[in-house]
Amino acid sequence: MPSPISDHVVPWPETEARRFVAEGYWAGVTLSEVLREAAARTPHAVAVADPVALDGAGVRLTYAELAERADAAAVRLLDLGIRKGDRVLVQLANGWEFVVLTLACLRAGIVPVMALPAHRRYELQYLAVHAEAVAIAVPDRMRDFDHQALAHELADDVRKETGADWHVLVAGDDVGPGSVDLRALCGPATDPAADAARLDVAGPGNRDVAVFLLSGGTTGLPKLIARTHDDYVYNIRRSAQMADVDAASVYLVSLPAGHNFPLACPGILGTLAVGGTVVTLPSPQPERAFVTIAAERVTHTAVVPAVAARWMEYAEEHGAERLASLRVLQVGGARLADELARKVRPVLGATLQQVFGMAEGLLNFTRLDDSEEVICTTQGRPMSPADEVRVVDELDRDVPEGEPGLLLTRGPYTPRGYYRAAEQNSRAFTTDGWYRSGDICRRTDEGNLIVEGRDKDMINRGGEKISAEEIENLVYQLPQVSQVAAVAMPDRELGERVCLYVVLRPDTSLTLDEVRESMGRIGIAHFKMPERLVVVDDLAATKVGKIDKKALRADIARRLEGTASV
Repeated sequence: MPSPISDHVVPWPETEARRFVAEGYWAGVTLSEVLREAAARTPHAVAVADPVALDGAGVRLTYAELAERADAAAVRLLDLGIRKGDRVLVQLANGWEFVVLTLACLRAGIVPVMALPAHRRYELQYLAVHAEAVAIAVPDRMRDFDHQALAHELADDVRKETGADWHVLVAGDDVGPGSVDLRALCGPATDPAADAARLDVAGPGNRDVAVFLLSGGTTGLPKLIARTHDDYVYNIRRSAQMADVDAASVYLVSLPAGHNFPLACPGILGTLAVGGTVVTLPSPQPERAFVTIAAERVTHTAVVPAVAARWMEYAEEHGAERLASLRVLQVGGARLADELARKVRPVLGATLQQVFGMAEGLLNFTRLDDSEEVICTTQGRPMSPADEVRVVDELDRDVPEGEPGLLLTRGPYTPRGYYRAAEQNSRAFTTDGWYRSGDICRRTDEGNLIVEGRDKDMINRGGEKISAEEIENLVYQLPQVSQVAAVAMPDRELGERVCLYVVLRPDTSLTLDEVRESMGRIGIAHFKMPERLVVVDDLAATKVGKIDKKALRADIARRLEGTASV
């Protein structure tokens, strides 16, 4: 039996919680209540449009239909034996099934753990154990990978280890034996009134954990971030205000929906909270995205810098006429180069909104009415008046305004610790509740932040954060390897890719293909795979004997420019 979530969640101090309630940041309602209020206001408005679902025929759900399906799916989950407080891994493609299942979990008090479609056995097995999950939701196949088969392998492992029942929920046309048909589970209600009555009796409370997000951790596998109904309701409502999303808005979600950015900044949940329409697309490739934006009259969407660059290249070649409805393009997940930022409005015709934030809480937005200079050269300022931000040196002393330093933050939607992670919490949070984001920033006189880099040892590949330590630990398992350092290799398309510097044991050899094959056998997510291997006699070291990764990053940059010293 899974342990109660509350046993492992670090709460806000009660004095802070009372202040957030008194000052109106925490409204005392659940996400499900907010979304059902939207359904009651405009029951016949389109809530979700999935233009590529069901063999291209598409699925469109009104708010009334979405609310009824979410209730019905919640009851069906409970009938499977999944209980309030249980955790379910959600590894679905963007689509109507993701939306209905997520809302069903929120309604029943079942907690979704937002895995990513790119995760494989290595990550999923860890998440299943760490979250004490009782089920997983996956597509049957996606991009030629058999998610259903892997899910059953995981289920078998969990059953052998714990003896507990474990459910595999599958979305797709090929639902195999032993799987639960997710499309049927998320299908139309047969008795909406009875479903609602049953769920109204014992739903979640506003202080309960609503969802687990994943950190882009630096110490190996991702940490779990417990977001409560109170803090996430504020997160989505305030984000919607920042992006000017309202009932007339049409939001396209094309980044993986399990990320905080497309889920709640304002994303899917923020758009539904105000009565807008969510359009789902499994990929942000411009060939499909531009057609969808035109067909659905999309007004808002969110992308990472690599996608923004690809869209601008495509628009310069094919024209941007199909983007006529697009008002706001949010860009986040990594620093957007100033020169690219200046091209967004002239090339795509939309207002750029830079978003700098983290699943751990703090969100910064450039305002839509900011000057073009602020929009193009900063990453915005905190969205909440209650957000506290400090820029400090290595001894936690505040640096002068305008000087670079380490970002610390706390506030009404920044949790006070990771889930079941006491050791990591002692490093990532101060004793008085400040979260150490690991970002190096400067703060302007107007309060806008400019991201200068990362203090944490992390590689940002197209918005996906990769722990260098995790990659190094895996490479050290190879018998040929004496020393290894994983560093960020600059890349025009994705920002950074993984490069390995390796010192080999005597009389051995190693190729990049061998490294990737080894990681493939472990079952690591593809985006974490090293993409360059540099074999050296020794690794550059700092004066205190640590591997000098700054020197290695400079070396690979020179090598890419063809000027590396031997």
